Amino acid sequence: MVFILSIKNVSKSYAKGRVKAVDDISLEVRPGEIFGFIGPNGAGKTTTIKMIAGILPMDSGTITVNGFDIAKNPINAKMSIGYVPDSHEIYDRLTGIEYLNFIADVYGVSQEERRRNIEKYLVMFDMKEAAGQPIMSYSHGMKQKIILTGALLHNPPLWILDEPLTGLDPKSSHLLKEEMNRHCRKGYTVFFSTHVLEVAEKLCHRIGIINRGKIIAVGTLDELRSSGDKSLESIFLELTEEGSVLHE
Repeated sequence: MVFILSIKNVSKSYAKGRVKAVDDISLEVRPGEIFGFIGPNGAGKTTTIKMIAGILPMDSGTITVNGFDIAKNPINAKMSIGYVPDSHEIYDRLTGIEYLNFIADVYGVSQEERRRNIEKYLVMFDMKEAAGQPIMSYSHGMKQKIILTGALLHNPPLWILDEPLTGLDPKSSHLLKEEMNRHCRKGYTVFFSTHVLEVAEKLCHRIGIINRGKIIAVGTLDELRSSGDKSLESIFLELTEEGSVLHE
């Protein structure tokens, strides 16, 4: 099987090697699936995501995105990614539409495709009227919507969404989840980090749990249940408290 995302033996340390943020992790994410990536605060989620996106260098291991090695072929790998960070760092002196056109230029999106996709997402997120205003005037939720629009408008095969529902109103949150499902039905992939375990339980095809820099479980919800009809929350609490390891 060809994997949209492959992580092999990846590690990352801080403080001159004294703090092991990510410890020899391996994951493979398939075409057509929403993969949930969950873990406690400080477990290594965002460090992993930033390495996938090419923002942080790895100490060791390999990451390939859509067949491209992120270290050896970073441009093609990054062109295959739509990335939504967990922060709202954005060029806030631009207007919303200026920002979106800038992102479209970076990714080489044609005029016709950018017009179609910008219109689609601005309408979806109820941001059409706000698009001409400076981003510095936006609320937290509006910034999240414009970042999402920028990340998705070049229709990349891999969406990397780090806490994408934070700050969204219920309607926008619902529409984004529907869009994630549509993306996967095309054979594309969503790598999705969230603290809202009920959302991960309902939305994700498979789930990976990271704790203290190590992957401690990977599988469907049924595969993660050792017995009975446990919720994802129960499984998560058991595994992260006990330090158990469970792989499919």
